[in-house]
Amino acid sequence: MMDLLGYGAFFLTTALIFSLVTLGLNLQWGLIGLFNVGLAGFVAIGAYTSALLTTPDDAARLGGFGLPILVGWLGAMVVGGIAAALTGMATLRLRSDYLAITTFGVAVVVQLVALNAQKLTGGPFGIGFIPRPFGSLAEAPLLFNLSNLAVVSAVTLIAYLALEHLSRSPWGRVLKALREDERAAISLGKSARFYRVQAFAVGGAIMALAGALQAHFTGFIAPDNYLPILTFQVWVMLIVGGSGSNLGAVIGSILVWGIWAGSGTLTSVLFAPEQQARAASLQIVAIGVMLCVILLIRPNGLFGDRPRRPRLGKQAKVTTAKSSSGS
Repeated sequence: MMDLLGYGAFFLTTALIFSLVTLGLNLQWGLIGLFNVGLAGFVAIGAYTSALLTTPDDAARLGGFGLPILVGWLGAMVVGGIAAALTGMATLRLRSDYLAITTFGVAVVVQLVALNAQKLTGGPFGIGFIPRPFGSLAEAPLLFNLSNLAVVSAVTLIAYLALEHLSRSPWGRVLKALREDERAAISLGKSARFYRVQAFAVGGAIMALAGALQAHFTGFIAPDNYLPILTFQVWVMLIVGGSGSNLGAVIGSILVWGIWAGSGTLTSVLFAPEQQARAASLQIVAIGVMLCVILLIRPNGLFGDRPRRPRLGKQAKVTTAKSSSGS
């Protein structure tokens, strides 16, 4: 029973870290319509920034300032936000597929730098000895996992409430106006590029914070953690939960991560060890099937806005009224 509770806390902690990334993507795509497929790069920037700021000194690489964990998280948000703003200023003149290709290129560049800049990032060996919150409780897995779950839950809740407030504020309404009708918003004196860069920077900062949380939760990071599959996972989480809904971003992340983790456990039980490498592709199949089923039932996701359809009685009254007025 204790092991099950410990695993449940570990599972929810990981799912909520994904929720933070999905919330950042929802701000960029759900509110203003920026097609970012390079989010793995911003997660990596946050993870490496926080790791370099908080790890002990290491003669093999730069960094290792030994600063507090909270300073690492704040630094990750600042560096991630600046990187996203610079990327936005350089790329947001592009639209749809061109923007997607460019942001994907940015993520590839970040991953290659992490892989090859060994003096800075540790190269393929990654960075270890990252301080973990409540590290003194590591010998008691249940307490350790529950403590980390409490911290990650608090950070996710703060980010969720802040984004809910922003989406209802005048700033959020401008973002939605630009998404729905850019020309109309520009005619009212709103700078499309200025607001897009702001939204991209804030979303990038949230993704970087998620990367920093993940780095300190696991205690080790490597370039292989930030492959394109991460972008695929987060986009599926947002689509399943419902684009434009912060609640949907959180629930979709937990649901998709549950299916991903569950299918991985199932393949390890059903297949022999020598076949598990091939069987791992069944995780993507399971996610794809789930995505198709949900989109067939709820085209806008579980919590996405549903198009309003007039009731049959009201529609008949409207038709009768129009016909009588015409006659």
